[in-house]
Amino acid sequence: MEKVRAIIIQEHGEPTLVAKPGVWELSALGADEARVRILFSPINPADINVLEGKYPVRPELPGVPGVEGVGVVEAVDANVSCVKAGTQVLLPAGMGAWREAGNAKASELVPVPQGVPLEQAAMLRINPPTALRMLEDFVTLNAGDWVIQNAANSGVGRAVIQIAREKGLKTLNVVRRTELADELKSIGADEVLLDDAALKEKVRELTAGEGVKLALNAVGGDSALRLASILQDDGTIVTYGAMGRQPLRIPNGLLIFQDITWRGFWVTRWYKRATAEEKNAMFAQLFDLAKRGLLHTPVDAIYPLESAAEAIAHAMKGGRNGKILLRCSE
Repeated sequence: MEKVRAIIIQEHGEPTLVAKPGVWELSALGADEARVRILFSPINPADINVLEGKYPVRPELPGVPGVEGVGVVEAVDANVSCVKAGTQVLLPAGMGAWREAGNAKASELVPVPQGVPLEQAAMLRINPPTALRMLEDFVTLNAGDWVIQNAANSGVGRAVIQIAREKGLKTLNVVRRTELADELKSIGADEVLLDDAALKEKVRELTAGEGVKLALNAVGGDSALRLASILQDDGTIVTYGAMGRQPLRIPNGLLIFQDITWRGFWVTRWYKRATAEEKNAMFAQLFDLAKRGLLHTPVDAIYPLESAAEAIAHAMKGGRNGKILLRCSE
C-alpha cells in the first residue's frame, strides 16, 4: 500500500485541535477507479462543520476531511476510458480532499478544461453550483429582474453576484459592514445595503415599488424575515445556510396574504438527484465563466498541508479578503 501525507481526524471537536497531520494508507487501485494527485482544496464552512461533527455528511472515523478540491489523474484502472493519466479533475464528494492523493470512481471525476486556473477550479464544486442552481431552479427570472440576498460577501454570495450579472439580472446585496460595498460592486453588485430596519424602504425605492421575486438566505433569524418581507406577492425565499444560528420565523400574514414560498437548498441533494447530462451542462457553464475570468473567488492565503491547523484558524476568522486554500501536493 502507498502511504501519503494527510490531515486525519480521530474525533469531532474544536476544528484546530482535531485536524492533525498524519499518514494515510491508500489501497490498491480498484475496478473502475482512478488515482488522483490532489493539488488544492479550500476550507469551507462545511469543512468546519464536519470537524465539529455538525454536518449531515461526515467521514467515518478515523477519516480524512475536505469536501472539495482539484487534482490530476496519475493512473487509472484498465476498464476506465472517461479520464486518463494527466487529466485535471474536480474531486467527487466524500473523497476526503485534505491529503496528497487518493482513489476515486473515475466516473465521478469532473475533467477540468485547460485555461481554468487550478486554484479557482478547486472551489467550483460547491459555492458556484449552489449560486447557479438557486438562480435557475426556483423562480423564472428575466433580464432586469431583481434578486436579493444576505451574506452577500460569502463565497456563494459572490458567485450569485457574478452569475446574475452574466444573466442580466440585478442584485440587491445585504451585508453587515459598509466597507464591503466597493469591493462587491467591483465584481458586479448593483446595490449593496446594510442589514437593518431601513432595508425594506430602501429596496422599495430602488425597485420602484415592484419588490423582488427571489430572496436567497444564508443567515436566518431577523435577517431572513427582512428578506421575506421585501418579496412581492407569490415571491420565493430560498434558505441555504444558517450563519446567524437563529431559526426562521414565518409570519402568518406572509403566507396568507402574500403567499410567500419558503424553500430550502442543499447542493449535495442536487448532486444526488441530477442526471449526468444536467451535471455536465452545469459544469460547462461554470468552467466557461471561470475561464473567461467572469467567475472568480479571491484567495486570501494558501497553506501547506502540514499547516492545516493554522489554515483552519485563519479560515474561521472574520474580515478575511478571500478563501483559504490548502496546497495538498506539488
